[in-house]
Amino acid sequence: MIIKKSPQEIDSIAAAGDVLVRTMTLLEAKIRPGVTTADLDRAAESFIRSQGGEPAFKGYRGFPGSICASPNSMVVHGIPGRYELARGDLLSIDIGVERDGWVADAACTFAVGPVSPIATKLLDVTEASLLAGVDQCVAGNRLGDVSHAIQQVVEDGGMSVVRSLVGHGIGRDMHEDPQIPNFGPPGRGVLLEEGMVLAIEPMVTAGRHAVRMGDDGWAIYAQDGSLAAHFEFTVAITADGPRVCTPWQEALRHVAA
Repeated sequence: MIIKKSPQEIDSIAAAGDVLVRTMTLLEAKIRPGVTTADLDRAAESFIRSQGGEPAFKGYRGFPGSICASPNSMVVHGIPGRYELARGDLLSIDIGVERDGWVADAACTFAVGPVSPIATKLLDVTEASLLAGVDQCVAGNRLGDVSHAIQQVVEDGGMSVVRSLVGHGIGRDMHEDPQIPNFGPPGRGVLLEEGMVLAIEPMVTAGRHAVRMGDDGWAIYAQDGSLAAHFEFTVAITADGPRVCTPWQEALRHVAA
């Protein structure tokens, strides 16, 4: 069942999103060679709690971290730990914040210093696909319009959409209906209506779309070992068009020194 939110409830999700964006900005400043993903996790948890929020991922279905930190060919769900960032890495950071009972969710992939041309293209294409998906989050469109817009940008850019992972509705719970594939034909699926809040999250590889589960039961990797990127916004469908409740793009440089 899709649970629509009132304008006031969307404001509450956006308040959680504000904490999330400031957390992402804090982490961006810390991303450099030699830093571990555990260092980033500790910083995120401390800041989120200091702002009256809770790290929504911590303990969720047993996940041990406050953020997901996924380097290079790891697509999503990386458990923070001893991995030490190196020059030329890509690092996808996914953050969930709960505040006053409402959840916001967003992700961004960072370059650790200068990266290869293919890595740069992957970042550009994945971010562009997210923005194309958001543009379709308009009342009267179909969910398939969002999915198709993402797929078209990704494949026109020579990259691959991960097909076994999806976006989702969000609100009181981290994962609500509907599921949101990042591929498919336009004009199909659920009718988009005012009050729906969606986590739009293209997950893209520079190689093929197949993925595999890691040994820890959480991390998901590109099966062919190619680089991966993950960009995500929490987006509300309003009478005035899409409202991005986690506008990290306005706050970040995207490239760590």
